[in-house]
Amino acid sequence: MDFSLTEEQTMFRDLFRDFAEKEIAKTAEHADRNEEPPLEMFKKAAAQGFFGAPIPEAYGGVGIDWQSYVLLAEELGKQCLSTAITVAIHTSLSAMSILDVGTEEQKQKYLPPMAAGEMIGAFALTEPDAGSDPGSLTTRADKVEGGDRLNGVKSWVSNAGIGGVFVVFASTSPGERHKGISAFIVEKDTPGLVIGYREKTLGLRGLDIRTVYFEDCVVPESNRLNGENHGWEIVVRAFNRVRLTLAAAALGAAEASLALGVTFAAERKQFGVQIAHKQALQNYIADTAVDIEALRGLVRHAAWLADNGQDYGRAASMAKYFGGRAAKDAANKMLQVHGGYGFSDEYAISRYYRDVRALRLLGGTDEIQRYVVARGTFEEKGIRIQP
Repeated sequence: MDFSLTEEQTMFRDLFRDFAEKEIAKTAEHADRNEEPPLEMFKKAAAQGFFGAPIPEAYGGVGIDWQSYVLLAEELGKQCLSTAITVAIHTSLSAMSILDVGTEEQKQKYLPPMAAGEMIGAFALTEPDAGSDPGSLTTRADKVEGGDRLNGVKSWVSNAGIGGVFVVFASTSPGERHKGISAFIVEKDTPGLVIGYREKTLGLRGLDIRTVYFEDCVVPESNRLNGENHGWEIVVRAFNRVRLTLAAAALGAAEASLALGVTFAAERKQFGVQIAHKQALQNYIADTAVDIEALRGLVRHAAWLADNGQDYGRAASMAKYFGGRAAKDAANKMLQVHGGYGFSDEYAISRYYRDVRALRLLGGTDEIQRYVVARGTFEEKGIRIQP
């Protein structure tokens, strides 16, 4: 199992890094302070192929492999987690769900504009009373002439305010829980789709998160995704993808936090010497560096499994679980290295500190990831456990 980058993967990494350092870095603070997505920068990123990176060239994408895709998420996460997660929701959850199970007509209609960044994707699964338990969702889809009528409320929908197309999940067989969920492709201008207020969040302030309402929203039969009562299959595969993507973004954020801490420690003097000479701070640096390399291994391993057509769900949950904690610990320790300055918004470490907390919630909480890992570990021994 060789994780060395190929010449092509190295080329992609350098492209991603160059754009992120030149374009994304200069919009990150503005997006955070003004609580708005950097839409003009998104257009530039789309022109570089970032919004369609893993989409096949036949549908307007770049067609990169998983090892290259996690490099993109890593470089985005280094500069701006809000941007990294915007792209992850659009690509890993929305566009790749259509690629995964959509009809050829659906792929031809939606993937080219999504790959070009002309139509941003959103993923509407979570509800006020159905977060970690999607089987409890109450949004209904009732058959009507020529399609389905959706009624319900979706919460915490990322990209909702800038989205052009939504992958929406609704119950088509009430009482069947996961087995009764279906998925639909809903365009933003569909009558009955109402975009609600934007959430005020602790971090990720450049990510557009909203409540979305479906009020007698009629979707044509041609926009049903993967047939009736097969929505849960889409959710499982989408979560595997986004968990790996988020783990890679966490890796980037942890690397950025470490770089900020090292730079500050080398420049800041106390008691007549640079604080980099203080063993207590050296311990913080060492612990963080070790966590970063461990996380890199988990991300690369899961991406290798994905590229080689193997089941990577458990590996993605491992990477996501460890990544959320590693990024949180990195930001926390590097803020401590900054001392009182780290508590000021004038220093970027405070933004990373706020942003990384969401990584332990998005795409399934830490507790869900631990369950997935534990279940897989028991199953290796032929033992089945209940949620």
